[in-house]
Amino acid sequence: MLLPQNTLTYAAIMLLAGIGIPTMAALNAGLSERLQSPALGATILFGLATLLSIACLLIFEDKPRSLLAENLPIYYYLGGFFVVFYIMSITWVAPNFGIGNAVSFVLIGQLISMMMIDQFGLMGAPQTSINLQRLIGVIIMAVGVLLVVRK
Repeated sequence: MLLPQNTLTYAAIMLLAGIGIPTMAALNAGLSERLQSPALGATILFGLATLLSIACLLIFEDKPRSLLAENLPIYYYLGGFFVVFYIMSITWVAPNFGIGNAVSFVLIGQLISMMMIDQFGLMGAPQTSINLQRLIGVIIMAVGVLLVVRK
């Protein structure tokens, strides 16, 4: 990529990604409701996403030599299952549960998951133990998320 590799750039990119998640959820939920099909809405989303991913690959990166890397555990290729589950679930749940409620529970799930991945250094992530400070921080964040959507 042509972007500077520093903490501020990374934070800005992830902030935009965070803004994009509920925006995408609202757009795809609306599309799926109007089409009366969460699966069709998700299929359209994934079709466009595939085209954009291929364009980024061709524009910003060298042509890949292989789809499979040597000595790479097969589970690294399974991230798409989580993307499909997320898209299908938020597309189906959000119109009935609300975008804020749906995304808030996604955020709480992300907090729990990131703690476990870091604690055990899963899937090649750097290992960072859960300590009291991190635990209190996650609890405060979870309470904050719930307070934001509380009516």
